[in-house]
Amino acid sequence: MKRFSLTLAVLGMLAAFGNCGQAPTGHRTRYEANWASLDQRPLPKWYDEAKVGIFLHYGVYSVPSFGSEWFWTNWINLRNPDYIRFMQRNYKPDFTYQQFGEQFTAELFNATQWALLFKDSGARYVVLTSKHHDGYTLWPSKQSFGWNSVDVGPKRDIIKELSSALRSVTDLKFGLYYSLFEWFNRMWIDDKLHLLLQQHFVDYKVRPEQMELVNEYLPEIIWSDGDWEAPAKYWKSEEFIAWLYNDSPVRDTVVTNDRWGFETACRHGDFYNCADRFNPGVLQAHKWENAFTLDRSSWGQRFDVTLKDFMTSKEVIKEIVSTVSCNGNVLINVGPTKYGTILPIFEERLRDMGRWLRINGEGIYGSLPWIYQNDTQTPYVWYTKGAEQSNGVVIVYAFVLEYPYDTNELDIYPLGKDLNRYRKVLLAGLDLGPSLDKTTTRITMLGMEDAKIEWTASHNKVHIKFPLKHQIDKRGLEYAWTFKLMIS
Repeated sequence: MKRFSLTLAVLGMLAAFGNCGQAPTGHRTRYEANWASLDQRPLPKWYDEAKVGIFLHYGVYSVPSFGSEWFWTNWINLRNPDYIRFMQRNYKPDFTYQQFGEQFTAELFNATQWALLFKDSGARYVVLTSKHHDGYTLWPSKQSFGWNSVDVGPKRDIIKELSSALRSVTDLKFGLYYSLFEWFNRMWIDDKLHLLLQQHFVDYKVRPEQMELVNEYLPEIIWSDGDWEAPAKYWKSEEFIAWLYNDSPVRDTVVTNDRWGFETACRHGDFYNCADRFNPGVLQAHKWENAFTLDRSSWGQRFDVTLKDFMTSKEVIKEIVSTVSCNGNVLINVGPTKYGTILPIFEERLRDMGRWLRINGEGIYGSLPWIYQNDTQTPYVWYTKGAEQSNGVVIVYAFVLEYPYDTNELDIYPLGKDLNRYRKVLLAGLDLGPSLDKTTTRITMLGMEDAKIEWTASHNKVHIKFPLKHQIDKRGLEYAWTFKLMIS
């Protein structure tokens, strides 16, 4: 079993998961501009409960739609032969990356349409790239004259339109991605030439833009990136986060990730990203996020793809379940087209996810880690724990990722394979005996609540018989099937 020992320390950690974001009442804590102080801030409860978010990589790189969102540096800096060949075959010899900006038109962009799609997907928050490593901004940045979405390209404030639509027609939280560095910004290059002993790029570009974004658009997630070439002290990250937590207009609800300097990943921040597509598969004590792409290789939209380059809906659900079971959130990336549309294959994945979450979401949203995450005796089964019940009932959700077609039955071990008749599990004040039985436990299947589930228990093994498959299919249950165990 992928598990943690049932010790007092672990039980305390489980209790901490259940009290996420509860700060002392009666006064507002002020945080100092150092990690020792900033790391003491409780995680706002909304983020832990949300579990599912949508990531949007949108910008000038959506115009060539080739390779990845790193198009400019792959072409000019790295001299990647595939990118050079692409440009030679499709553009005149003196064509520049800046000219792609004029073709970034977004003429079909409909923020309300996007917002409603994200709502239907079951996501609870959205993060949009305000500025990627090419420096182009999706708002009229005062520090990026002539290289933003109002001056060049769409002639529209993309951030304003999307944030307004989300707040108007949904209750989803809105966040912003912001790249600290820029590949070709002369101030950044000059600071590097001075061995980062001067901070002109931070003082005159980064910090004014960060402040403007927060004050103007009120993002409740600041998703920092592009930090790895300099330490947090150069970026003045601690000072900025202290302002976010103490004095910003979103100080009570904002959350930050861990990309604030080359030494901060997996160490500092409200939640940890650690790396792209990070999914350790085991319980993490600190809140974390698995940011992954529906296109397996690129965050930005591209046309040099085939069907095998996209995650299937079943794979997306597996990623959600395995992440949430281990105390993580998922941030699922979509790359819109230069026209402002979302390709049908992305829309299909999001709508499939939404249909699954409407049935199975009670085991995802607001859930807590169970004492075991993955049942290695039946390794395609993952567990979460439901919110605390006033009547003392413990609710455990068992997500089955592979259907037992041969038998229509399966065995699970929600209390662990090694539990013997002389041991007990004390969890959340409930004394669970050496086995589960029908006097203490009730089992239902989400989406089939009116169907009686046949099951037996032998010691610590629970044998479950699925309802008839055609009845399951008729209810539209697919990708993963969830059993709800109510233990009193």
